[in-house]
Amino acid sequence: MSTPNVTYHTIDGRNAGTWAVLIIFAVMAAIGFLAAMYMDHNGHWVTGMTNHVVWGLPIVVAIFLIVSSTGCLNVASIGSVFEKQPYKPFGRLAGITALAVQAGGLAMLVLDLGRNDRIITFVTNLNPTSIFSLNVFLYSGFFIFVIFYLWTMMDGKKMGHLYRPAALWAFIWRLILTTGSGSIFGFMVSRSAYHSTLVAPLFIALSMSFGLAMYVLVMLWLNASTGRKYPSPELLRRLRILLGILVGVSLYFVVIHHLTNYYTAERRDVEKFLLFGDNVYVPLLWVGFGLIGSVIPMALVLLPARTFGSAKISLGLASALVVFGGHCFMYAFVVGGEAFPVELFPGKIVSSSFGDGAIAHYAPSLPEWLLVIGGYGVTGLLITVVIWALPMLPSSFPSEADQKLH
Repeated sequence: MSTPNVTYHTIDGRNAGTWAVLIIFAVMAAIGFLAAMYMDHNGHWVTGMTNHVVWGLPIVVAIFLIVSSTGCLNVASIGSVFEKQPYKPFGRLAGITALAVQAGGLAMLVLDLGRNDRIITFVTNLNPTSIFSLNVFLYSGFFIFVIFYLWTMMDGKKMGHLYRPAALWAFIWRLILTTGSGSIFGFMVSRSAYHSTLVAPLFIALSMSFGLAMYVLVMLWLNASTGRKYPSPELLRRLRILLGILVGVSLYFVVIHHLTNYYTAERRDVEKFLLFGDNVYVPLLWVGFGLIGSVIPMALVLLPARTFGSAKISLGLASALVVFGGHCFMYAFVVGGEAFPVELFPGKIVSSSFGDGAIAHYAPSLPEWLLVIGGYGVTGLLITVVIWALPMLPSSFPSEADQKLH
């Protein structure tokens, strides 16, 4: 069960700042909903998407959030599955952050469909051979397992005996879910930029770093807004090291993924396009993800804290840069993979008035940007409402939890 002698609290609902945050997130969510209704009413021609680039900015950010949501459980899993005691008080916040981030991503995913009422067709016409159909069950299962996991944390007297099994199943399911999300691309044989067995483990590695960065930002935001003195200096140091390691692992998998594709003759052209071409995807990968989203964050958290000021500031800045880099990578991966033409007839030059054989161009439109704002609004709104209504934030700790890790 969860750590004894730990008390939890809600945020102050009578505080003007709480109401301001709640209203801001509600307005953001409303803006996103109105943008989705505008696209639904007028058709997707009002977006920057085309018949070649059918997954635009909202899908990019939705995939980023869905992948990140599983990594938001890092702190909870370390405390429950791996029995590291000082992490346990933060398990509740990690769980609700994971659910909220997943909900924000799925909200964008559904609202970007154009005919979102057709989501019901996956039930009436289930195709078990489609990874898209299977992922709907993976998303639903994630909510079920994490909510049950939170229940065992919050009702230790009645559900404490199920705490470890629930934690283990939530941990396993997060890996299954991220594998399924990566397999959407890995199984796509028509796109040489996607089709690879490395995409699933790549997404798992990315989820660990992206999710931890998202969670750290939420935790530090609540720390600053509530005035609570957490995390402890020792836990803060461990989070810095953990983030640095996970970012390094993510960068390693991205490098291996591109090296493997470049080594394969049939994929060399798309790799040249993504890594060395004259397009926006090159700086997004090399500068946005590689430098700003990976190398600089690793320096911020792995070098001594005094090098960059306080440990909290360097950890927060590193986390923000990792999130920025994650968006850059997902944009280059998803949109860049679509922009490169499909090889319809290997070894032949193909051209048509429809644009076959040509590089596709895409620029996000205003409704797409507004829908992205709405997705983050849904995430923030859910976190704010839940921690307002339920005791999710630790307010006291066992003395040993502040002093050492077991």
